[in-house]
Amino acid sequence: MPILIAIAVVAMAIVFIYNGLVRLRVQCENAWADIDVQLKRRYDLIPNLVETVKGYASHEKDTLEGVISARNKAMSAQGPHAKGEAEGMLAGALRQLFALAEAYPQLRAVESFTQLQGSLQQIEEALQNARRYYNAVVRDFNTRIHQIPSNFVASLGSFKEREFFEITAAAEREAPRVSFTSKVS
Repeated sequence: MPILIAIAVVAMAIVFIYNGLVRLRVQCENAWADIDVQLKRRYDLIPNLVETVKGYASHEKDTLEGVISARNKAMSAQGPHAKGEAEGMLAGALRQLFALAEAYPQLRAVESFTQLQGSLQQIEEALQNARRYYNAVVRDFNTRIHQIPSNFVASLGSFKEREFFEITAAAEREAPRVSFTSKVS
């Protein structure tokens, strides 16, 4: 009888650990989906931003094409590592676009441009929060699959480590700085 109780306790512990790992895996997937939503919002905003700038700085074709190219690469990137690299390139291209916009005071005065700028800033904040949450859940999941006794259940259940969502280049770790207020002299 004590052996049956011990077996039942071990079986319940395995089920408990397995269910905890499944919960964390689902949280990782949900957190990644939240990042995808914010990235899609950003990707959808970029063509409008480029078109607005194009109306005032059409001769800056290379910069505008660079932003669209970086956006397309970011949209097609798969997985946290590739997405992080592509997002870094996109952040750099957006910085160039904003630097370009600084050179055109008439562009900064356009209401649609300032609305797009405000929307992008909101999206960047939401994206940063989504990244933090995703990386926290991935940290918890990865820690759990390496801890004893969870590591035994994780290996039996084919739970694999998740990648963190990191932007690789140090200069690209910062969100694009958006400031279109004109300086008063």
